[in-house]
Amino acid sequence: MKKILIVEDDLDINNLLAEILKGAGYETDSAYTGREALLLLKLKEYDLVILDLMMPNMTGEEAIQEIRKNNKISIIVISAKGDKDTKINVLKLGADDFIKKPFDIDEVLAQVQANIRRYRDFSPVEIERKILVFKDIELNEEEKVVRVFDNELKLTPIEYEILKLLMENPNRIYSKENIYKNVWNDDYIYDADTINAHMSNLRNKLKKFSEVDHIETIWGMGYRLK
Repeated sequence: MKKILIVEDDLDINNLLAEILKGAGYETDSAYTGREALLLLKLKEYDLVILDLMMPNMTGEEAIQEIRKNNKISIIVISAKGDKDTKINVLKLGADDFIKKPFDIDEVLAQVQANIRRYRDFSPVEIERKILVFKDIELNEEEKVVRVFDNELKLTPIEYEILKLLMENPNRIYSKENIYKNVWNDDYIYDADTINAHMSNLRNKLKKFSEVDHIETIWGMGYRLK
């Protein structure tokens, strides 16, 4: 049974999310502060974190940064702060998806299913060894590790899947919609801002160890490797 950590200081919303997820067959734990969530993540293994932004003592943004220091787990932010700048900011901090309150139950379940599947696929498993190479980038599918000049990149599951898609077809231009359908394996609520934020994160991480900007933006068309 997949286990989800719900981080929400509003008791009613926390309970509602737990009820929805348990009804869909998930196991849940609840935290009411960011610090409590960090403690639970050290003590237990989870498949997903659902996180509010406006919490006491430690904001959701600060919690994301702390989680990302040691954990690649998928993070879905659910917040009433639904403006574009907030959304882009939390995605750049390391969140995987964003859902605005008041939320739609079907949207929550769809995003949960997609992100758990991606995270589980991202975890190393025993498969036939396959390594993709593009110039100074090496992606090892067995280890789920990406290296640039032997430097390991700390990628989230979504960043890994985007790069893998581009490396499998380095000459192909992928539109934002193409990327969303291939990486999220869904066309449910396609959002260009989400793609832009994740592409920006991936580009910046690659540029840490390479003098070349490997991700080319083809204006009006999409992205490809160069």
